Amino acid sequence: MTAHYLIVALIALQRAAELVYSKRNIKRLVAAGGILTPEPVYPWIVAVHAGWLLALAFAIPADAPVQQPFLLLYLGILAARLWVMASLGPFWATRIVTIPGAPLVRKGPYKLVRHPNYVVVAAEILVAPLIFNAWIIAIVFSVLNAGVLYLRIEREDSVLAARRDRAPKP
Repeated sequence: MTAHYLIVALIALQRAAELVYSKRNIKRLVAAGGILTPEPVYPWIVAVHAGWLLALAFAIPADAPVQQPFLLLYLGILAARLWVMASLGPFWATRIVTIPGAPLVRKGPYKLVRHPNYVVVAAEILVAPLIFNAWIIAIVFSVLNAGVLYLRIEREDSVLAARRDRAPKP
């Protein structure tokens, strides 16, 4: 197995583990009275992310050299992802689930940025292809991701607006 396939397999495995974790959290949140928000954009988010993974796997030559600075940057992005997930804990999910009256998370990276998870996702989609010098994949999927994230953030902000207005400021 080449370094390319190993890295892409690890990225796919990480994403699969996140989906399992998210599904468990969604089920628990809904059981606790959480409301799963309908999201017309969600299938498009899935399509962009699946397309990105497929492009990483099949549009990059198997023997593409690894650009170590970008690999190290990607590992830093993964650390940021873990920080985001640890900060949200059982509230981290790939879908928008809100528990009315529950306080918003304002710790960790949420003290610094309103949507740190989306910053991490955007960085990941940009940097992972650059590990293999695949600039076109990085640019195309960053633009597609920006489009779906714009719609997603708009939806999430509207759902969380009432809770944000009531939450104490940090």
